[in-house]
Amino acid sequence: MSDLKAMEYKKFEDIKVIRSDGSEYWPARELAPVLDYVKWENFSKVINRAMLACQNSGYEITDHFPDVRKMVDIGSGTKRRVKDL
Repeated sequence: MSDLKAMEYKKFEDIKVIRSDGSEYWPARELAPVLDYVKWENFSKVINRAMLACQNSGYEITDHFPDVRKMVDIGSGTKRRVKDL
């Protein structure tokens, strides 16, 4: 594996979350910068298209894109709840 591939692979592995049942997922807000999306709004458009493709393929969107919320820092020591997937 080249150094570039190894470095890119490590980025994905660093943000991977493993549930107690052994299943894995990558939080969208952490995945966006790994895929070089600077703005959440731009990545959210990609996610919406993926959700539509999922639905058009006959799958339940909520089975593959669960809606969750997380707290993020917004400055001055305050936090705000934002949407994540």
